[in-house]
Amino acid sequence: MATYQHGVYNQEQATSLTTPIQSSAALQVIFGTAPIHLADDPAKAANTPKLCYSFAECQAAVGYSDDFENFTLCQSIDVNFRVFNNAPIVLVNVLDPNNSKHIKQNEATSVNVTDGQAVYTVPYALISTMEVKNGDAALVKDTDYTAAHDDDGNVVITLISESAQEAESLSISSTSLNPAGVTKEDIVGGVSSSTGAETGLELVRQIYPKLGLVPGILLAPGWSDDPVVAAALQAKTTKINGNFDCNTYLDIAANSSGATVYTDVKTAKEKLGASSNHAAVFWPKGAVGEKIYCLSALAAAETANTDATNGDVPFESPSNKALNITATVLDDGTEVALDQEQANLLNGQGVITAINSNGFKLWGNNTAAYPSTTDPKDRWLAVRRFFDWDGNNFILTYWQKVDKPGNKRLIQSIVDSQNIIGNGYVARDYCAGYRIEFRDDENPITDLLDGKLTTHTYLAPYIPAEKIVNIREYDTAALEAALTGGSD
Repeated sequence: MATYQHGVYNQEQATSLTTPIQSSAALQVIFGTAPIHLADDPAKAANTPKLCYSFAECQAAVGYSDDFENFTLCQSIDVNFRVFNNAPIVLVNVLDPNNSKHIKQNEATSVNVTDGQAVYTVPYALISTMEVKNGDAALVKDTDYTAAHDDDGNVVITLISESAQEAESLSISSTSLNPAGVTKEDIVGGVSSSTGAETGLELVRQIYPKLGLVPGILLAPGWSDDPVVAAALQAKTTKINGNFDCNTYLDIAANSSGATVYTDVKTAKEKLGASSNHAAVFWPKGAVGEKIYCLSALAAAETANTDATNGDVPFESPSNKALNITATVLDDGTEVALDQEQANLLNGQGVITAINSNGFKLWGNNTAAYPSTTDPKDRWLAVRRFFDWDGNNFILTYWQKVDKPGNKRLIQSIVDSQNIIGNGYVARDYCAGYRIEFRDDENPITDLLDGKLTTHTYLAPYIPAEKIVNIREYDTAALEAALTGGSD
């Protein structure tokens, strides 16, 4: 019944959430493990790309936990939606409840009932597998009881039928996830010879045909410090769907298997096999309070954020941008306080790091191919990403023109107007130079009659201003003028 009110009242409106900054040029496709026992549908959460535009969508798709060691995808979820506020990201969880190595069977255990509720504390329990009994009588979910995970990951069982509410204790058995059973081979994945089903990194192929988006950065935080995984990630960056190129961000392990001091990073990079011009490699890790993140996850989120502030055009380096962390650390939380000289040594070895300069910033512009190559389009991360982005856009736009009737004059006019590149005008705004050339000698009439057209794109993305030197000299002329009264 409505209450009669007379007077003056205060009411607080719930604070609205900030809309995430959206960017597709640096679309992160992230591989790892997730607490899918907390997802809306655990049975459909393994080895399938999940496109997420919010933290809530991530939770529903694959679950969420602050346990980044067991559930490696969660650090990227946290970084993108809580630290940087980016969207979207694509999550690929390989922790599969249908894989016997990824689960374990829990024998029946007795759980006390208090005020009509029982708390089942077995870690990572899959609710759909639970068998709940009152003595010898099996209870039916949603008829005799309801079950849901609480904030600590326990399963809270609420008895709802009269007969069930008489129980003083319950016997409960279940199947739970076993994240320790996931291996690097699960991350690398494969293709079933009998069914054609794809797993792990092989799912990169599905991103464009399923989601209509092109991968920008491939990630496997918590796994990319393994040479096998690093090799697979680097191999997957080119000719995706036979056409697209992207980048991958790798980590050097911040422990005794990688490097615990900056002087060991060069050797660790060589052992990792990080050498692709489509890869960037990072060391050590970043912390926000008690949470420790792989630097690759932080850097990818920062890259997406930088792109978004530049019209979703990846022309600017993420280096020297705010990283939103409170410390750089090793795996065990030991602080690593690099100064600029030490960080520059790592940069010269093709390793990107972070330094504290009025707040922590990412530090480094080189791909993993440096110093083996000094080709600008392969050395500089921002230039490499721009080339890949422009090439992907060429393909996406050109597909719209394929199979349409044309002749040499029409093709020439298309090239002259630069309409053949969908983002040609946008690209030129972020380039020192951008032009497309049609050469008659490369396009004989026989090729045109066969439907073959060859063009050249020349582009000059801006190089990062990595080294700025300010030369200071004593102005003797000004001093002489002042002493002789010839100048103010």
